[in-house]
Amino acid sequence: MLGLATPTDDAWIEAAIADVPSLLCDHAHCEMKAASNAMSLAVRHGDRPELVQALVALAEEELAHFRRVHQILIERGIPLGSPPVDPYAATLRRAAHDLGQFRSPLVDRLLIGALIEARSCERFRLLSERAPEPELRALYHELLASEAGHYRVFVDLAVREGAREGIDEDTVRARLRALAAAEGAIVAQLVVEDDRATVHG
Repeated sequence: MLGLATPTDDAWIEAAIADVPSLLCDHAHCEMKAASNAMSLAVRHGDRPELVQALVALAEEELAHFRRVHQILIERGIPLGSPPVDPYAATLRRAAHDLGQFRSPLVDRLLIGALIEARSCERFRLLSERAPEPELRALYHELLASEAGHYRVFVDLAVREGAREGIDEDTVRARLRALAAAEGAIVAQLVVEDDRATVHG
């Protein structure tokens, strides 16, 4: 799905539907982190107005998703709490480094963002089918389309910004495939090591 090399193990969906409060809290934190990541990239590359505009639009959408999930938490009396450690994203960034320095750090960051969105989309699809409540199934059915759109935005930006730096599309997509293979190995390992109801890990 969307360039992922490894599907999510059934153990993940079982953990997620068994602990909906933790799932919702992690989801809210993930939306906020996604918005922060997009804004961080926009601020760092203010000399590229088209990139900035695309990333700001994406951040606004992530914040709207955060607001929706946070409202559900409020309605259910579930405290958001502090963001937990996110071994998934940190390990994915290290894996990118271990694959060898890419010609463009920006393109690498955009491709990592694409894979994170792809994993969210895949898991939202699972939740849209198996979440224990109709409200949650409807929410995740709606949001998975947004995550798929964000994946495409990141990939398109990576291709475009790569071209600006003299990197052809085939090279960018080869890097995406290599990162996807690393991401799949990370996800498989995290499911074995950690049964928390996380959106990504």
